[in-house]
Amino acid sequence: MKNKVVLITGASSGIGRALAFAFGRQQASIVICARNVESLETVGAELSQAGIENLCLQADVSNESDVRQLIDATLRTYGRLDILINNAGISMRSMVLDLDPEVIRKVMDINFMGTVYATRYALPHILKTKGSIVGISSIAGYRGLPVRSGYSASKFAMNGFLEALRTELLDTGVHVLVACPGFTTSNIRVSALNNQGRVAGETMRDESKMMSAEECADYILKAVIRRKRDLVLTSQGKLTVFLNKWIPGIMDRMVYNTLAKEKDSPLKVKS
Repeated sequence: MKNKVVLITGASSGIGRALAFAFGRQQASIVICARNVESLETVGAELSQAGIENLCLQADVSNESDVRQLIDATLRTYGRLDILINNAGISMRSMVLDLDPEVIRKVMDINFMGTVYATRYALPHILKTKGSIVGISSIAGYRGLPVRSGYSASKFAMNGFLEALRTELLDTGVHVLVACPGFTTSNIRVSALNNQGRVAGETMRDESKMMSAEECADYILKAVIRRKRDLVLTSQGKLTVFLNKWIPGIMDRMVYNTLAKEKDSPLKVKS
């Protein structure tokens, strides 16, 4: 990673923040963006204190103009771009019957269109460096999760987009990685939207036994170095993807019952 320039979206907390430190410790120059300026600048100061070269840029990835300016500023500062990590994301929690469709639109705009915008405008520069494009997806991109229909839809869309892109880029030397963390400690559940688009403000799961954001970031760093195609993390995540392929009907009930046990879940546990 020495002398490489790494752009990470949604890097003001959680996995994005951990990725900034993971790649920065490998002597890469780090560009981080987020909507929350205060949190972003805090992470930038922490990176600087750790001796990591960094650039903080406010940007909303669902805004195409913001993303173009983000890429332009990166090029003006460093003159190159080697790795794009599409990490910015938001979740939601609601039964479809109770859901304002605008909630799904917002989730899709950030999670999917944000990836499309950043990838499109970064791609000409990553082609020059034969670098990497990474999508931080989810197990929800392999297995639809009840009460998270919009989130699952956005991650399925990301996976399909990046798979198509990878195929388009065969023989160009550009690496495309789809990384799917299982349940990982982050603020994505705290910031999840309810059926009316309001922020939940608290997690609905016990996060004490989840994989840490730092451990997740280390796995993603190694996958980029090894130029892996796919990365599925946690035993639960790997098992979910495997079983969903072979016994999807049984998995419907298993997934339902698992998510029905969440705090204040609208689902009811059934045998």
